[in-house]
Amino acid sequence: MLKRLEHIAEWVLLFLLAFITLTSDSVHAESTFDRARAFTRPHEFNFDTWTADAAWLKLQQSALGLPNYVQRGDQIAVVMESLRLTEAMLRAAQQLEIIFADPTILDKEKETEHIRAELRRLTARQDQISLLAESVIQAQVTEMLAELGLTLGGQPTPPVLYHVTPLPMNLIISRRDRIEQINAISLQPGTTLEEQIVIENGVAQRLDVSTLVVPVGGIGTYPTMVMRTDYFTWQVGVVIHEWTHNFLTLRPLGMNYGTTPELRTMNETAASIVENEIGPLLLARFYPTLTASRADLGRVAWNPDLSQPDDPPPFDFRAEMHTTRVRADELLATGKIEEAEAYMETRRQFFWDNGYAIRKLNQAYFAFYGAYADIPGGPAGKDPVGPAVRALREQSASLANFLYTIAWMDSYEDLLAAIGQNQ
Repeated sequence: MLKRLEHIAEWVLLFLLAFITLTSDSVHAESTFDRARAFTRPHEFNFDTWTADAAWLKLQQSALGLPNYVQRGDQIAVVMESLRLTEAMLRAAQQLEIIFADPTILDKEKETEHIRAELRRLTARQDQISLLAESVIQAQVTEMLAELGLTLGGQPTPPVLYHVTPLPMNLIISRRDRIEQINAISLQPGTTLEEQIVIENGVAQRLDVSTLVVPVGGIGTYPTMVMRTDYFTWQVGVVIHEWTHNFLTLRPLGMNYGTTPELRTMNETAASIVENEIGPLLLARFYPTLTASRADLGRVAWNPDLSQPDDPPPFDFRAEMHTTRVRADELLATGKIEEAEAYMETRRQFFWDNGYAIRKLNQAYFAFYGAYADIPGGPAGKDPVGPAVRALREQSASLANFLYTIAWMDSYEDLLAAIGQNQ
């Protein structure tokens, strides 16, 4: 009877949090948002449908009690098999893309028949075990949260729930006169690069703003959305990161996510700190044969432009990006908008020459990536919010103390007061 009541309570919380995340994503400047949607409406992602489908899958999963009936060794084996299947599926998909792009292959259907058959087999097997693999990782994250004092009676609030899925992309809209995100609009995963560019240019010209379509690795809906990838250490980090957003959404900091740029940076930096601390602990506990480092799990992995091998000396990506942001901020602060944009384009070419394929480097780029300030330097520039969040973590007795403290803040002033830097 008690177990049934726990399941009912979990389902009620699931739908409550799903409703909150869908209705309180951010505070929109209505005129800007509505005018931008004239370009994005045909390409927008339907969160209502996705959340309803994912919630139903998770309710079925919860009713079955997975992975309670699987031994720990077998649980690890299921996760590893799912990872190997993902690797094989991504390789097969890449092979298909290469063949269909090869002008010398005339009968592409015949040439790819065996690859498509193999992909169907892999997908069928992945469909059989994916929910179990997800439930295993959910249980592992829950175990780590309990050990770190982030649960009540052994259960986190909300429960850890995620689903691997193709992710929408975000159209980021920033002011031009300063680096500040105004809006973010989610686009369908299948939106082509050509369509992205048309949307970016249309919104930028019509609204006189800076725009950029960016990929994301996870979204804090409930259940959370996590990208399918064979980069396992990164995926584990995303699961933790997005659960942290769910945790914060039930408290003032998350409820006010989009109220100010400072609160957005506080949210993202706090979630990144939690991810970076718990991720390596989980991997060491359950997957000791896999290597994990702070760099593996850090926010750099969210940006495909940055997910490069270690920088060959003497080029230092984070230092150069920090320099770029600082100078851009200085130019914008003196009203030199066109000069700042020309400077950023020159720097984009500089990054290209050093092996970093950044398609567009502008105010929108920094408005998005600069909010992940858990590591010094990089696109955050001299923004003081990230260092303040890191200072709070340093003076906190534990990760749980840090998270519970920052979760109840609803302004940047609260953060400054907590670290003794009242203005």
